[in-house]
Amino acid sequence: MVIGHLKFAWLVICVGCLFDFCLTPCFTTAMRFDLLIKNGLLIDPAQNLNAPYDVAIKRNRVAAIDRNIPPESAARVIDAAGQIVTPGLVDLHTHVYYGVTFWGIQADPVAARSGVTTWLDVGSAGAFNLIGLRDYVARPSRARIYALLNISSIGLTAMTYELANLNYCDVDLCCKLIDAHRDFVLGVKARVDANTVGANGLEPLRRARAAADRVGMPLMVHIGVAGPSIGDVLTHLKPGDILTHCFTGHTMRLVDQDGRLLDDARRAWERGVIMDVGHGAGSFSFETAEALMSQGYKPDVISTDIHQMSVHGPLFDMPTCMSKFLSLGMSLEAVVRAATSRPAEVLGLQGEVGTLRPGAYADVALFKLCEGDYVFYDVFMNARKGRQLLCNTLTIVNGQPMARTPDGPTMPWITSTEDQQALVTRGHTPTAMARGCCA
Repeated sequence: MVIGHLKFAWLVICVGCLFDFCLTPCFTTAMRFDLLIKNGLLIDPAQNLNAPYDVAIKRNRVAAIDRNIPPESAARVIDAAGQIVTPGLVDLHTHVYYGVTFWGIQADPVAARSGVTTWLDVGSAGAFNLIGLRDYVARPSRARIYALLNISSIGLTAMTYELANLNYCDVDLCCKLIDAHRDFVLGVKARVDANTVGANGLEPLRRARAAADRVGMPLMVHIGVAGPSIGDVLTHLKPGDILTHCFTGHTMRLVDQDGRLLDDARRAWERGVIMDVGHGAGSFSFETAEALMSQGYKPDVISTDIHQMSVHGPLFDMPTCMSKFLSLGMSLEAVVRAATSRPAEVLGLQGEVGTLRPGAYADVALFKLCEGDYVFYDVFMNARKGRQLLCNTLTIVNGQPMARTPDGPTMPWITSTEDQQALVTRGHTPTAMARGCCA
């Protein structure tokens, strides 16, 4: 029998174990883990776990999960009593090309305070600047960063208009760069709205479709203000492709004026198009979300679309975004699934990230679930009340806790809006709302 390296390492650690994870009798004083997280409530939808478990880490991998791992078996112990332990969160829609593009933020400071350990940068880079994203952002980062390559060779250098010049939509060049970086680039991105495509209509989308098909990877499409109609866009999406901003309140929304799901959207959902939140600064409407969810259509993936504008609210970060879906009636386990195992599956990274199964990367997030009276906002500043707020207390990547550092400086072209200033005045920022619960 040939045993893979990971499974062999697991057998070495768990000599005598006959199950998928170590049981208490397997632990001996000779066994040494590097880090042990004890007494937490483990929620790992990939393993159908929602119960008290300890998590043991050896080097950069999960070594064991069990209900009572002896503390003396580890060099360091973290007491997670009263907290929720989840796999590190997987954010399917981010912009982290800091200092080069209009939108990019620094990933690591936000990762350390939010629990997001795997970041997918979606289209910030095009063919002409992909290598810079990889060499100067992804490689130095402690958080894991992957990318979708923009069909526009200039990416998101500017705020918009990247698809208004078809000379930038070079299918051959896009595919050439993807083939050279398949361990980093996981798909193709196109923003399709009135501003980005200009007079070019659906042609940039057709080219993005051709590139995705040629490289055999998924296509993510952003929607917003029409331009092309939502029906025309959806016909270009195949099973496994991603429609981001699925709860938009703009003219490409998935519901009609009476709140009923559009037939084109229903067909897309049924054929396996991935519906992704992508909250952002202009793409999440409570009204649209409530209309869709009341008809049984919940998001496949909860993602942030975090960038230079949205990080200042009302998005703020992934835990706040997840808390909004708790307020909309999703269960805690369903919310965690939509931010861990489901996006990992969409990216083809299941078993590596988005789970704490032994052998997976030791990426872990700890949260307190604060109870109180909270107010959440969509991008139109429509408010909804909630009773629960997720607050990250610790983020671990590759078995190492991340130190908290200040966010990177806001770029000079970004100014706080009146709405964002109002959130601060009202005390409706995550930091203010969590005060007294999450130190």
